[in-house]
Amino acid sequence: MTPFWSAWIMFLIVFNLGITLFLFLWGPRVKIPVLPDGTTGHVWAHGVLREGLNKLPLWWLLFSGAMFVIGFAYLYLYPGFGSFKGALGWTSHQQLADDTAANSAKLEPLLKGIADQPIEVIARNAEATRIGERLFIDNCAACHGRSGHGNALLGAPNLVDGDWLYGGDGETLLASINDGRAGVMPPMGGSLDKVAIENLANYVLSLSGADHSPAKAKLGAPQFAVCAACHGPTGTGNPALGAPNLTDGTWLYGGDLATIEQTIRDGRHGVMPAWRTRLSATDVRLVAAWVHAQSHANAAP
Repeated sequence: MTPFWSAWIMFLIVFNLGITLFLFLWGPRVKIPVLPDGTTGHVWAHGVLREGLNKLPLWWLLFSGAMFVIGFAYLYLYPGFGSFKGALGWTSHQQLADDTAANSAKLEPLLKGIADQPIEVIARNAEATRIGERLFIDNCAACHGRSGHGNALLGAPNLVDGDWLYGGDGETLLASINDGRAGVMPPMGGSLDKVAIENLANYVLSLSGADHSPAKAKLGAPQFAVCAACHGPTGTGNPALGAPNLTDGTWLYGGDLATIEQTIRDGRHGVMPAWRTRLSATDVRLVAAWVHAQSHANAAP
């Protein structure tokens, strides 16, 4: 802090506290003229209401005086009066460093060996997954929801239903969190007309046994040959490409006819950002362990 700003802050503090203290000490002693009936002469409502005059209660005077004492003590002990560092030498940076060190000391026994354990093993550690859940809420819940149930509007998949685009094993989860994912469903609206898209959407619905028009699904079946390059001839998907399984009734953006038609017509481009630069390697493993524990019953604590 420059000398100018330090002096300016000190001036404002002295000026404001000085006026406030003066009014506090002078107010109870000032003599206010009153009428014989004990009122000040101020009236409202055509004389129905008259302003009385009473002394300030003792509790208010004592409480206010204590606040002045506390305020002066604070400015003496802690930084706040310009560039004065305070008698205690306290700083927020040092407080943060001390708290961080204390927290790290508590976590060290728990996190010891995390880097060498498979995600499937960490997922059975209740304390580790508790920390992983907090990290997930702080970093991942904005898209996937606090409990990991996903968000169809954002194309953020449900992480607790056991259905995976790229795979739900520990190493695949680590790769997804560390490096992110970019899933691309190309738009077909340029090559298929409205009727063809509707027929194809009905065929896609038929793969999972959902309500559909059998006649339109039959007409759309030949067109699925283009989709089979990613989703497979039977529509069971391809984890290597992140192409979803169309036969299991689980939908990323929605499984109604209109939404599927929109997906075919306009395509989809879902992006999972990489977290390698934001989270430490240990944090990533803890998040992956929590996700694994939620979606694998045999890994739950």
